[in-house]
Amino acid sequence: MSAVRRGPRVGVVGSCNVDLVVRCAHLPRPGETVMAGDVVRLPGGKGANQAAAAARLGARVSLVASLGDDEAGDWLHSVLAGYGVDLGLIQRSTRPTGTAFIAVEDGGENEIVVSPGANADLDVSKVVLDNFDVVLAQMEVAPHVVDEVARRDAPLVLNVAPAGEVDPDTLARCAVVVANEIEAEQFDLAVIEHCVITLGERGAVHYRRGREVTSARAPRVEPVDTVGAGDVFCAAYALQFARHAAPDQALQFAVGAGSLATLALGAQGALPTEEEVWQWLERG
Repeated sequence: MSAVRRGPRVGVVGSCNVDLVVRCAHLPRPGETVMAGDVVRLPGGKGANQAAAAARLGARVSLVASLGDDEAGDWLHSVLAGYGVDLGLIQRSTRPTGTAFIAVEDGGENEIVVSPGANADLDVSKVVLDNFDVVLAQMEVAPHVVDEVARRDAPLVLNVAPAGEVDPDTLARCAVVVANEIEAEQFDLAVIEHCVITLGERGAVHYRRGREVTSARAPRVEPVDTVGAGDVFCAAYALQFARHAAPDQALQFAVGAGSLATLALGAQGALPTEEEVWQWLERG
């Protein structure tokens, strides 16, 4: 990790969780019990994942999040500091640090249940965001937090995950909305200025008011764990957006980064550098 970062300034507003992960042969159906391997504790939360990924890609990252005043919060704070994330805007809560319970099947697919904990106490009313080149946010915090962030002057890339209702005024204020296929079903793309839809192993598509602008195919990989791949995609896209990259270049870079992120266990297990992404894409 370089001592001096010269990349764009990225502000990430979002969640921090401890991920409790188990691997199993197949994901359980409703009412089914399956046997799994040992529990592994990993750093996670969409905000933390995106902040760590953006820092790893070379951005100057500040994370706005709420951690519990507990051992888990101290541990996540230490992990994020190790990636070079600026934690000066971190808040502490009397609630437990957020926790995600994750089952991952052998093929890499997953099921996730999240207990927000301290994330529910995040307050951005007095946080200055307008000095960032781009702000990246997600929906694992209270909706009013996202609405407040959208009213600031810094361009907002909003990852509408997990799926939920979003104020139309908030969507209208976003520079870019990022959604997967299921999340995108709740929106009228014709009224969103820029919307990037991720398609998993099929890549991603960029729409402008419902019309396709460009698309990118995903490199072929043998995924180990798809948890966090979407967060790496968002971080990579936000970085390229802040660099004023063309839509096709930003999309291809983000797809490549997201693919590389599936090659190890855990949401932060395989965070690529910018150089690694470009080398990966050059190899086709």
